[in-house]
Amino acid sequence: MSDDLPAGVERRSFDGRERLSTQGTPVYGEPTDADGWRAWDATRSKLGGMLELGMDTGLVGGETVLYLGAASGTTVSHVADFAGPTYAVEFAPRPVRDLVGVAEARDNLFPLLKDARDPESYAHVVESDVDCLVMDVATRGQATVAVRNRQFLADDGRLLMAVKARSEDVTADPDDVFDDVLDELEPAYEILETARLDRFHADHLGIVARPK
Repeated sequence: MSDDLPAGVERRSFDGRERLSTQGTPVYGEPTDADGWRAWDATRSKLGGMLELGMDTGLVGGETVLYLGAASGTTVSHVADFAGPTYAVEFAPRPVRDLVGVAEARDNLFPLLKDARDPESYAHVVESDVDCLVMDVATRGQATVAVRNRQFLADDGRLLMAVKARSEDVTADPDDVFDDVLDELEPAYEILETARLDRFHADHLGIVARPK
């Protein structure tokens, strides 16, 4: 565990308590301060939860990021605030419309209406050797998606993944689901750290890994 935050992410006081924050245009009604910092709500962001829990994400700021499962842009907007080029993949048209609006204020954020299960459909757009692959995909076969998208990661890159147990099997014990996901990741990734995200997101596991 580590409390090192990437450059561009700070703990600042909002409403009398210290919270993660990034500097950028507000997106989802989050509190802001006079200096342009906006609170990063960990209850609405798995990556925010991983940082709040002190997971060693390897993020330092300025990374090239491929974000899978961007939805309407809550978390990826914070990522784009401190990262370099940020490719945001989302397959549902309705949230992508919101995501496009978020990107209008962020020159480094590139929304892609694509399916993360089919990386070849965006391989011509996303540069190779990205520094970080962030995954928040609420679908069955989350590990398969991570393995298929490994091709984009640099050899020393990081996978930052939030596994949603209920998306895999709503009837199974979450611990069993997490074990199965980790087993499936193992041929392609070295697992560096795992932590339950239940403080912020019930039945979710945060994973930090690097390509083998």
